[in-house]
Amino acid sequence: MDKIPKIDRQREHQANERTFLAWLRTSIALISFGIAIARFGIFLRQLNHAITQQEPHVNPLSNSENLGVALVISGIFTIVLAAWRYNQVFWQIEQGNYRPTRLMVWIMTGVVIILGLFCIPLILWRDKIPSGSPVPTQPQSRNLHYKTKSMAKL
Repeated sequence: MDKIPKIDRQREHQANERTFLAWLRTSIALISFGIAIARFGIFLRQLNHAITQQEPHVNPLSNSENLGVALVISGIFTIVLAAWRYNQVFWQIEQGNYRPTRLMVWIMTGVVIILGLFCIPLILWRDKIPSGSPVPTQPQSRNLHYKTKSMAKL
C-alpha cells in the first residue's frame, strides 16, 4: 500500500477526481440535450398542429422524443460508467498497480457516433404542409383587405 510516496498518491487521486468530474459534466450535458431535443420536438409538433389544424405525422422510430430519451439514457449510463471507473482507479492507485484503459473512451465514442447518426434523419426530414390544409392569415390583413375593397366601391 505504501509503494507510492504519499504526495504522488494524493496527486493521482486528485487527477482521478477531476477525470470523474469531467465525465459527470459530460453526462449532465447529454441529459440536458436529451430533454431539450425531446421538448423542442413536442413544441414544433404542437406549432405545426396549431398552424395547419391537422394532426402531424410522427415517425414512430425516428422522432425527437426517442432521440431525447436515448440521450438521457446515455447520460445516465455515462454517470454509472464514470462512477465505476472512478472507484476502480481509486483502488488501483491505493494498491499501487494502476493500469490505464481506453475501454470507456471507446464505449462513449461509439454511443455518441450512434446517437449522431440517429440525428441525421431528424435534420433531413421536412414535414410538408398538405395541399388541402388551410393557410393561416392574420386577421388584420384580412380586415385591411376588406376595408380596401369597401373603399374602392365608394
